[in-house]
Amino acid sequence: MAVEYATFGLTPAMRAGGVLADGDHQVHRDFLDFVVDGRPLLFRLCDLDAVSPLASDVPPAIFTAQVRSLLLETDAPLPGGRYVIYGCPECEDLACGAVTAVILRDGDDFVWRDFAWQTGEHADLERDGYHGIGPYRFPGAEYRTALAALLDGTAHTTRRVLLIGARVALLARLAAALRTIGVGADITEDAGAVPADELRAYGAFAFGDAVPDEERAAVRRAFADAGVDAAEVDGLAPIVPLLVAQIEHALGSGPAGRHRLTRLTATGTAADVEVTSPCRVRLTAYRLDRLHRTRAREVFDGVLEPGGHRLPLDAGAVKGEAYLVARAPGSVLVTAVRRGTPG
Repeated sequence: MAVEYATFGLTPAMRAGGVLADGDHQVHRDFLDFVVDGRPLLFRLCDLDAVSPLASDVPPAIFTAQVRSLLLETDAPLPGGRYVIYGCPECEDLACGAVTAVILRDGDDFVWRDFAWQTGEHADLERDGYHGIGPYRFPGAEYRTALAALLDGTAHTTRRVLLIGARVALLARLAAALRTIGVGADITEDAGAVPADELRAYGAFAFGDAVPDEERAAVRRAFADAGVDAAEVDGLAPIVPLLVAQIEHALGSGPAGRHRLTRLTATGTAADVEVTSPCRVRLTAYRLDRLHRTRAREVFDGVLEPGGHRLPLDAGAVKGEAYLVARAPGSVLVTAVRRGTPG
């Protein structure tokens, strides 16, 4: 089989959850993406909202079964030697659509080929094939090493955030919203009283707006003393969907090259957005009115090509103290709207 070699690896990725402007929500999913020749494979699939089978929130036995399946230690789950590479982030139903591929051995090597979008038992390569993707030949030792390392259970983690502050009503609403999208959340007024073993369960911690500086410093020390490299979130405003987006961003932090959204700034007239691959981007503006009610408006929804883009904003949507949330598959960014003209 005359296929050039490609490198194979794995990288942490996420499908950002969130409370959307229309009141709906999408579930947060942490998973491992496949890295082919140094680039996440999912980025080659334009505007696809999907996760790999290597998700952190599936039971350990199922996670292990998925790894062994990719190692070809079990029979293919679909006819024709096809395996699910990416599936629906909300459920496991093939009817929602999945990216599948044939995985086979060629000598000591592993080959992925015939990528397709599949919604039933059989794939139609002529109609639904990804003709510009693959085939890929992976050196057997590199491929097996990357996947076998997952079988010790260290990759199976859960995302949790510790909320710190005295405004219990707001934090309770925030915790409920996070749990709705699949992110664990706990509330405390004193993180110093939380045992070190429990602090290690958190990927991020967030402060309420009334937490004084000395208490914030004590929380940082507590996490540092516990040896926890947790992301710190300083809430921009008491707007639950905005705070959810900030926490989602913190939980998904990592190299910029592994995210589709890499930059977001905004003024009262325009937003500057940068993306690394073709993808659908949604921009939502949030603000508090004079009665401290949350106002939300979707200001952009479209597919952007790689590079920087300047998108005009409706002045009414971002008047006063306003914030902008950008969402793309696997990425979320938040920014305060600055007054003035774009740079």
